[in-house]
Amino acid sequence: MHLTLITPVETVIDKSVRRLTARGRNGAFGLLPHHVDIAVPLVPGIIAYVDDGDAEHFAAIDMGVLLKTGSSLRIATRRAVEGDDLGDLQRLVEEEFLNLSDFERDARLALARLEAGVVRRFLELEDSGRPQ
Repeated sequence: MHLTLITPVETVIDKSVRRLTARGRNGAFGLLPHHVDIAVPLVPGIIAYVDDGDAEHFAAIDMGVLLKTGSSLRIATRRAVEGDDLGDLQRLVEEEFLNLSDFERDARLALARLEAGVVRRFLELEDSGRPQ
């Protein structure tokens, strides 16, 4: 299989692999060359892959999407770092990818309030249109 891991600014990995392990919303999973084609949303965490020389490698990724079509594996994510030290990569995931910035937290809170307001307004309109 050929693995390509991209972020908006760079291609982090572009190499042939024998297998890949990643974590989606429903838990960890593995992919081998003859696995069925699949599209999976990924959660922040560590992906592991084995190259053609049987060496295992790792990368920390932020949220993303994995797409397997034929022998092609493509991962698109906001941020990714390749490395061989699992401890350092795990710390990076915990410190950088799982903790939302203040701006992201405020934006999500504002969006949630906006969505709640829209739902509340629809309910008010529905109640006002009912016969008394």
